[in-house]
Amino acid sequence: MKVLTGAQMAELDRQAIEGLGIPSLVLMENAGRAVVAELCARFPHIAQKKIVIVIGKGNNGGDGLVVARHLLDCGASVQVHALCHPKEFSPETRHQAEILQKLGFALQYSHKPKDIPKLAQALADADIIVDGIFGTGFRGAARDLAAHAIELINLSSAFVCAIDIPSGVEADTGHVLGPAVCADCTVTFELPKLGLVLYPGRQYVGELVITPIGYPRVLVDQYASKMTLVDAGWVRERLPRREPYSHKGDYGKVLVIAGSRGYTGAAALCAEAALRAGAGLVYLAVPESLLPAMEAKLTEVIKLGVPDEDGAVASSALPKIFEMLDDKDVLIVGPGLGRHPQTVKTVKQLVAQADKPLVIDADGLNALGTEAEKVLAKRTAPTVLTPHPGELSRLIATSIDEIESDRVGIARKTAQQLNSVVVLKGVPTVTATPDGEVFLNSTGNSGLASGGSGDVLTGCLGGLLAQGLDSVTASVCAVYVHGRAADLLKPSVGERGMIASDVLRALPQALREFE
Repeated sequence: MKVLTGAQMAELDRQAIEGLGIPSLVLMENAGRAVVAELCARFPHIAQKKIVIVIGKGNNGGDGLVVARHLLDCGASVQVHALCHPKEFSPETRHQAEILQKLGFALQYSHKPKDIPKLAQALADADIIVDGIFGTGFRGAARDLAAHAIELINLSSAFVCAIDIPSGVEADTGHVLGPAVCADCTVTFELPKLGLVLYPGRQYVGELVITPIGYPRVLVDQYASKMTLVDAGWVRERLPRREPYSHKGDYGKVLVIAGSRGYTGAAALCAEAALRAGAGLVYLAVPESLLPAMEAKLTEVIKLGVPDEDGAVASSALPKIFEMLDDKDVLIVGPGLGRHPQTVKTVKQLVAQADKPLVIDADGLNALGTEAEKVLAKRTAPTVLTPHPGELSRLIATSIDEIESDRVGIARKTAQQLNSVVVLKGVPTVTATPDGEVFLNSTGNSGLASGGSGDVLTGCLGGLLAQGLDSVTASVCAVYVHGRAADLLKPSVGERGMIASDVLRALPQALREFE
């Protein structure tokens, strides 16, 4: 599903209204009716509910007035509190106010400090609150009466429904620079906005409901957006099929270069995850001194030893690694490799010269460091980088705070600069491509914030690459399936106690949903 910024949504509005001649009042009517339909579905006896709608002067407030009119038709007890003088209403909102006035409904104007006690009492008594203060054009911080109203909404025990976006959240970025409405659900129109998906904005959204309001499908389909919110349908269309008449050679061979003394677990998790993702054969190359531990730990993975320097991969291992790689389909480098100087040297040479699709994670990324651009420029095969913000910070010499404040922009810029697919792990995980496409993941939970989780993701990604998916599709699908495995675990093990090996064992269950 496409994702738009607030500015892009405004342009889509303009094309529908000015280009196609669809009246803005028609879209507003459809938007209000969609919110009412959602509330009626959640509250079958809505006529018995006390509902307070808080609106601002813009068209989001006009949507709120349509909501009020239709809720009145449902028999509900409705109050509308406007945080502005009626002369400040947009033309469309003024039109909706006039309709209500003709019906004998009186709006409450809470635009002066003396009006706050009346608003506070109404919100305290409400069963349902509808937030129509600010829309997708909002920027900055809510101030004065609007800020006070938002704080009062958040103090209420009522169910809160936000129209299009919670007031106080920036639609373009998800930034929250002041008070923002904490909604139980947000009914957004036509397409999700970026600020509803990115944190911190996402935590104010509650359940996200996406509903059409009358934009012609051809207009929506043709509108150019390089951002996609990944859902199960996207993944289902792209995961490779398992043919009845097939053998292990049909599903690819993965070579994993991983592990060092004290970090054998990362290597094991990654290698087994590649198998769990469906790869036909997985070979794990570790320093020779670690082979006994790997033999004891792993059954199905083929274990190989390489020259060893103090429990780490030695620089003399490079010729043997290339010999191992010769008949493999995919190379994974990094999990648990450590930062021994000889290992760092080996990684740089291997990355530059390997002519197979490559996934680089963890210490593989740390080995490249600020030389990443120079090393990766020598590659001729597809490359996927899977950093968390700390690893990306070291890779591009940018602070973690700066990365987290613009996850989409920095992931996109890095992918273009390094000519690689970049999987920026986090909430949500962002996959960016060298041509500027961005994919936002919709699965996962805080149970993934645990050591080894990234190693499982890297193995899953490599396993899907081995089965013939391109680097972008494999990355996006792996991120979704990895998060889905964590979501499936949540009811049984919870988020706090979830560990990487739990996620590894849940991968088959997650993948089974797509068979």
